[in-house]
Amino acid sequence: MNRIPISFAALLLVIPPLSAQNGGRPDDRGGPPSGAEGRPFGPPPGMGASERKILQQFDKNGDGRLDAAERAEARKFLQANPAGGPGGFPKPPGGFPPPSFGGGKEEPTKPGPRISPADVAPEPVSALYAPEVLRTLFLDFEGDDWEAQLQDFHGTDVEVPATLTVDGVKYPGVGIHFRGMSSYMMLKAGQKRSLNVSLDFTNENQKLDGYTTLNLLNSHEDESFLSSVLYSHIARQHLPAPKANFVRVVINGESWGVYVNQQQFDKNFLQENFRTKKGTRWKVRGSPMGGGGLDYLGEEVAEYKKHYEMKSKDDQEAWKALIGLCRTLSQTPPGQLEAALAPILDLDGLLRFLAVDNALINCDGYWIRASDYSIYRDTAGKFHILPQDMNEAFRPPQGPGMGGGPGGPGGFGRGPGGPGGEKAGLPMPFPNPFGEREGIKPPKGVELDPLIGLDDARKPLRSRVLAVPALRERYLAHVRAIAEESLDWAKLGPFVAKYRALIEKEIAADTRKLSSLAAFQKATADAPEPSAAPAQPGQHPDSMSLRAFADQRRTYLLNYPEIKKPAPQKPPSGK
Repeated sequence: MNRIPISFAALLLVIPPLSAQNGGRPDDRGGPPSGAEGRPFGPPPGMGASERKILQQFDKNGDGRLDAAERAEARKFLQANPAGGPGGFPKPPGGFPPPSFGGGKEEPTKPGPRISPADVAPEPVSALYAPEVLRTLFLDFEGDDWEAQLQDFHGTDVEVPATLTVDGVKYPGVGIHFRGMSSYMMLKAGQKRSLNVSLDFTNENQKLDGYTTLNLLNSHEDESFLSSVLYSHIARQHLPAPKANFVRVVINGESWGVYVNQQQFDKNFLQENFRTKKGTRWKVRGSPMGGGGLDYLGEEVAEYKKHYEMKSKDDQEAWKALIGLCRTLSQTPPGQLEAALAPILDLDGLLRFLAVDNALINCDGYWIRASDYSIYRDTAGKFHILPQDMNEAFRPPQGPGMGGGPGGPGGFGRGPGGPGGEKAGLPMPFPNPFGEREGIKPPKGVELDPLIGLDDARKPLRSRVLAVPALRERYLAHVRAIAEESLDWAKLGPFVAKYRALIEKEIAADTRKLSSLAAFQKATADAPEPSAAPAQPGQHPDSMSLRAFADQRRTYLLNYPEIKKPAPQKPPSGK
């Protein structure tokens, strides 16, 4: 049985909200159904929507955070006035239980080993993101109900205080909240959920190795544990991307096992990659409905704020520049597009971003639903498109938006000139990542066309930019380079083996992990995987090892007709 290629968070949205059932219609862009008043649906609460602002309401002493008594009052309010869950339905306590996708079994959870700072020797390597270390982070909350507090405050602007201890050094008053969308909603209380740690929560000058924010990820939907780390390793060879490594997390004296430690897209990131802390940063919110593809939505800033979250100080001039970029992308004639974009968009960086996104099949990025990536406008006014969510790559295409349906585009397609076939798709009200054309078969295995969706107007970074022959040629050259170098197992295999040796013992001891040790061992195995290898306990039936992905994806890309053909020769000098 093949795994249904859509996340549980999207599955919950099969039933449209009531406004769609009572007269909803497609919007004028041919996108997801609109409400009764003709407005496109935004993401349901907790599904890529803006966080719920309650801090100011309960911050009685005005110190910018909630103490224990204030949090208690805020929790009573939230329990009496819960936000909606996916599809507009009430979110049950403990989140939505994970579904079964044809045989994968989740690991049973139980308390982990007890560990104290005295049990762990300080790491001799100081760099926070050093790839060769597995540093232990101790988090100590004021009470034992920390998980219930974090759960109640998920999706709000409230953080819960704790003390962080790293290498014997205490960092008091850090702020903690659960992060993530499907990686949170699909899990129950007691399972490992991703954490965000604010070092400067109570002390604006407090940092860890120069960093003020930690993102500790739970490797949801990633049996190898390596998707984010590998993606970062490869992407950073081609463009600015977040750093990532592994840490062990101990909460109130109990080990919660291995987490991915991924760099925040903040001023530190800008300084490291662009040699400045200035400029404007946007996060394109994760959402099954997509909508953050930089297509033109008109001149009203409010329409863009539904999809793009400004992470730096709000700047109306920057919003107008973003709208101008979208207008240029969508409305400039193809023959003039490269010249129009060159002064305002890092085109080579964009082509590298798209090449990595497609070559590594990032199921949480731009190509599939136009969300979960970052935008930076530098001090010269030029935009840069950057990776953000990297934990669902190195696998066959899957995720929300994989099919058509009532009120939305149907089928799977590469675009003009693409192959024909039978109509395919799920009855979902989501944009289709493969383009607008009907009658196209979905990709087989890892055979995702690098020129997929060239008629998808919602994603002009792909459909409009790659329609320019010179830009398409440069993009395919980047795809070829990734396939030849980064997906060569002779080079990638030792990197995987190094990380497997680093974390395998801790994976075995991890009582909160979301997949099994056997699944991890199979996913990271060095030997070629037999085509009919059975799924391991706790492993999705269509999972593939990293080596199988690298070998098969590399072979497909290097034999892709427009990549396989010889690169055009430059004309002789003087001609």
